Amino acid sequence: MDRLRFVSLASGSSGNCYFLGTASFGILIDAGIGSRTIKKRLKDLGVPLEHIQAVFVTHDHVDHIKAVGSLGEKHFIPIYATQKVHIGIDKSYGVTQQLITSKKFIEKGEEVSIRDFTIEAFSVSHDSTDSVGYTVSYNGKRFTVATDLGYICESAAMHIKTANFLIIEANYDEQMLDNGYYPEHLKNRIRGQFGHMNNVDTAEFLAQNYHEGLNYIYLCHLSRDNNSPEVAFKVVSSLLTQKGIGVGEDVILEVLERNNSGGIVVFDDYI
Repeated sequence: MDRLRFVSLASGSSGNCYFLGTASFGILIDAGIGSRTIKKRLKDLGVPLEHIQAVFVTHDHVDHIKAVGSLGEKHFIPIYATQKVHIGIDKSYGVTQQLITSKKFIEKGEEVSIRDFTIEAFSVSHDSTDSVGYTVSYNGKRFTVATDLGYICESAAMHIKTANFLIIEANYDEQMLDNGYYPEHLKNRIRGQFGHMNNVDTAEFLAQNYHEGLNYIYLCHLSRDNNSPEVAFKVVSSLLTQKGIGVGEDVILEVLERNNSGGIVVFDDYI
């Protein structure tokens, strides 16, 4: 069976899009940057758009759905989301082309098969019309995406605790948010249980729930104004180290770039 491949095309409040696939097919999780940008970044990585079998949407905020109309209706790629998320997409100012023929539904706890992938949606806590994370199972391994969540609820915890590869939000640094220029109501929204995860909360959960099967952790959706890759990495790596978890040895820890894609990661040793 072919090896699993992953690349983040963008990760942050300006846009989110992740590719997961093999040499012959793949899926996108979220499409919150322009479709031309997605197509170009995939092409630069050697992935033709024709390889994309589906897009799975976490929620209806514009930084996650900007390109779904074009990908779905112009490029005939199925767009999967919960019924409530699709209602939000239909109403969104950020989607210029309404989904009609490409609209596909997935419900929480339900599994959808795309070629050799099995994809399951699970509940997360966020202030959108509806919000889910996804676990993609392939050849006995589990790749979990948990982004835009105010806290880690029971369903999200179950998936995170069994992941072999994990994308998890570390949105803000508490001190940077407190001292920043955001109005108080926005700070409260970010801090709330339907807002975003901060570095410390993410780090503490990971340190307390690490297991030997967790090989890679990717920190995602960092705030441009209230976080930095260096700060997020330091906080999470420090708490993991304090728990006796060797960063770079027991688990690979990386911070995903906000506006650029890195190289494709081929999980040679695990798939």
